[in-house]
Amino acid sequence: RKYLLRTYGCQMNEHDSERIAGLLEADGYAATTDEADADVIVFNTCCIRENADNKLYGTLGMLRRWKSEREGRQIVVSGCLAQKDRDLVGDKAPWVDVVLGTQSVKLLPALLADAPARSLPVIQLEALEDVGFPLGVARRSDAVRAYVTIIEGCNEFCSFCVVPYTRGHERMRPVGDILAEVREAARTGH
Repeated sequence: RKYLLRTYGCQMNEHDSERIAGLLEADGYAATTDEADADVIVFNTCCIRENADNKLYGTLGMLRRWKSEREGRQIVVSGCLAQKDRDLVGDKAPWVDVVLGTQSVKLLPALLADAPARSLPVIQLEALEDVGFPLGVARRSDAVRAYVTIIEGCNEFCSFCVVPYTRGHERMRPVGDILAEVREAARTGH
């Protein structure tokens, strides 16, 4: 099976996409850049960038036909827009298989496996307290730069910021995990 991953958004979305790619590859998927070859298309979305929602929903509308052309194809919407819009994604595009919140990315392979048994999209938005990620699973998109998450979420609720609503409350990674990831990134040339 092959996957196509499209990222709309900031550096955190880019890092989440690296993790998504690594999780899918660890589950036996191969990356593709050709929509016609893809079995799964994943949109990792941002809710801050202008017109991100219009772009997403327009693209999802066009993919309805893509999905119907071959049995077993799946569509995933993840990221901040998925977290913010919650049920709206399923209402506007009921042919989406999985709506995945920012705080439960590591559940994607299991959710994809579970989705065919359901008639409505699998919606997973609950936060996982464990912000750890398997070391080395991220498929780095840059040859020399590596994102390393130290903290996720925020507790401040500033009037201009959506982070507490889309990334959840503040959750720190253990120092040992952070250092191990930095060492791994350095070991691989980042």
